[in-house]
Amino acid sequence: MTTRIGGVSTGPYESLNLGLHVDDDPDAVVENRRRAVAALGATLDDLVVAEQVHGARAAIVTARDRGRGARSVTDAIAGADALVTAGPGPVLAMLVADCVPVVLVDPTAGVLACVHAGWRGTAARVLDSALHAMGTLGSRPGQVTAAIGPAVSADRYQVGAEVAGALQASLGGATEGVLRADGTGRWLADLPEANRRILVEAGVPDHSIHRSAMPTGPRGPFFSDRASRPCGRFAALARFRP
Repeated sequence: MTTRIGGVSTGPYESLNLGLHVDDDPDAVVENRRRAVAALGATLDDLVVAEQVHGARAAIVTARDRGRGARSVTDAIAGADALVTAGPGPVLAMLVADCVPVVLVDPTAGVLACVHAGWRGTAARVLDSALHAMGTLGSRPGQVTAAIGPAVSADRYQVGAEVAGALQASLGGATEGVLRADGTGRWLADLPEANRRILVEAGVPDHSIHRSAMPTGPRGPFFSDRASRPCGRFAALARFRP
């Protein structure tokens, strides 16, 4: 997981903004991305970026996709909110600023996924799609380790009836600990917890799910769209080393 520190962007995007879609200087963003992937021993030609449409589609990528979306939004992996690979080399990326980033790895099968789960993706169970795509490459949920990255905390994520209803439907009504009425007619939602439960339901061992203790929010090391608009995007980056 990157932070907002260590890049060249200025103003509300200071400094390691990795989003090309937020009106930052594209040249600055590309330099920031170069720095970020260099920390993984990679180059921009290894990076694979998804369009991220707040949906549930998982796309399988191979070495032939390396570089897609790295320097421009026009050639990103269209319509995908999860990227899955079984090959060494590609750096999978998901950009966030309050939504839930999740990395899944099955070291036995050699399969890796990087997932973006906002409330729509959570309700649509994008993690189920990612695990299914991993399964087509030989992965099994019981072998998967999951890392749930920094995201908006429940005490800052107030939602209305549309979001609450979608989460209730997705979780079969079992939303205790995920949704809490706040006394105003609205709810506080815990998206990381919702995604943890989806992983457990899918067969990922609970002890293999690791959740970040550090949320996004004001004055923190991660961009937060709820705290400040406009703002940049940080990323979950994952790869199998060649």
